[in-house]
Amino acid sequence: MELQKLSNGNHHDIGVPVEEGAPSEEERFLQHKDNGLKRPQFTDFEGKTSFGMSVFNLSNAIMGSGILGLSYAMSNTGIVLFLILLTCIACLSCYSVHLLLRSAGVVGIRAYEQLGFRAFGHPGKILAAVVITLHNIGAMSSYLFIVKYELPLVIQAFLGQTSSSEQWFMNGNYLIIIVTACIILPLAMMKHLGYLGYTSGFSLSCMVFFLSAVIYKRFNIACPLEVFGNYSLNTAIPEDTCTAKFFTINQETAYTIPILAFAFVCHPEVLPIYTELSNPTKRRMQNIGNVSILGMFTMYFFTAIFGYLTFYENTEAELLHTYNKVDPLDTLILCVRLAVLVAVTLTVPVVLFPIRRALLQLLFPGKPFHWLRHIAIAVCLLFAVNLLVILVPNIRDIFGITGATTAPTLIFILPGLFYIRIIPMDQEPMNCRSKIQAACFTALGFIFMTMSLTFIGLDWMSGEKRSLGGH
Repeated sequence: MELQKLSNGNHHDIGVPVEEGAPSEEERFLQHKDNGLKRPQFTDFEGKTSFGMSVFNLSNAIMGSGILGLSYAMSNTGIVLFLILLTCIACLSCYSVHLLLRSAGVVGIRAYEQLGFRAFGHPGKILAAVVITLHNIGAMSSYLFIVKYELPLVIQAFLGQTSSSEQWFMNGNYLIIIVTACIILPLAMMKHLGYLGYTSGFSLSCMVFFLSAVIYKRFNIACPLEVFGNYSLNTAIPEDTCTAKFFTINQETAYTIPILAFAFVCHPEVLPIYTELSNPTKRRMQNIGNVSILGMFTMYFFTAIFGYLTFYENTEAELLHTYNKVDPLDTLILCVRLAVLVAVTLTVPVVLFPIRRALLQLLFPGKPFHWLRHIAIAVCLLFAVNLLVILVPNIRDIFGITGATTAPTLIFILPGLFYIRIIPMDQEPMNCRSKIQAACFTALGFIFMTMSLTFIGLDWMSGEKRSLGGH
């Protein structure tokens, strides 16, 4: 997946920074004759990944552990406000993909970091690489958090136990190391991202099963639940305990926007998937982005609303733990836990690829592919993420802080700035509508980041450290 030199020419565009050792714009395009017509090929090798496999990979990059917190988010916003926020974030994500593809198509660059270099020189390249690295490490950490806390419960239920034991195979820290070494690392050593299309499809199938179970349980779990309030015959049950709320504003609402933003970030994977796409065109890749985001929007909303309508105000930040309190030995929920564990485990290699790509762009620009570098970076990244998951006690820190900082940077700020800087002024001057929209899009990202961090900070200073993950 690394950039390779082609010998098509040695000249560069005047006024556009070109990094030493990186191919020029002309060198990044291979011209293929199609019935006598030339069309640009947005890659330095022939892409072979189909439309469907690309949708699977991008959808898998979008969907992850964030889906487990959406019912909790809805309980703190209400159904209507949640739907409005989810729709806005989804539409803005589609527009952001458009800005990225438009910028990349103008200069023929397929790497997010190289777009940063073309827009702002070396500082832009470093910024893009750092943001991608931090965000995807946060995403990988949140996925492995699910493995750490859910896999012991699955083993416990499989053994028919109702309480945890001190045996090593019930220790989440040991289990994530085993899962990483036996499943994630071999997949992360694949040479191309397109090879993971089959595992991504299987991962999505597991999450469809999860959604089906959430819908089924909505009609099989009574409300109110004694386990939450310890209600007795002499205890008065509040009238609104099992009443759905359409609009709700409370202190926890501050976490809703970061969680939603984190749930739709797929931008580091867009260009690598575009690179390996067969018959690559901007319209074809935009359709892949739109289909993936629409599919995840549908899955997110149905998961959130049916989970919320099952537990209402008693919804916990991780939906699986709420079901666990109802019946720890429920066979269906046990299967759902297994499905979610498989899904998030198979997502980790997909989000690892952009981090490795970013590090290769920073540390080894212009170098040809080498297996030793490829494997060594994967091993180091997985070691660091495992260490983070073992040492950080609360999943809320990852969902809240990562979503409030890197997500708006990847969705709003960088794509907007890239578009403004890279699209030539003679094609689109700064006072044209598209550039003004991109500038407003960037400003929205800064506003969103500032507000989210402020709300989260106020919540922490208030001393109400409610655990997002219930851990």
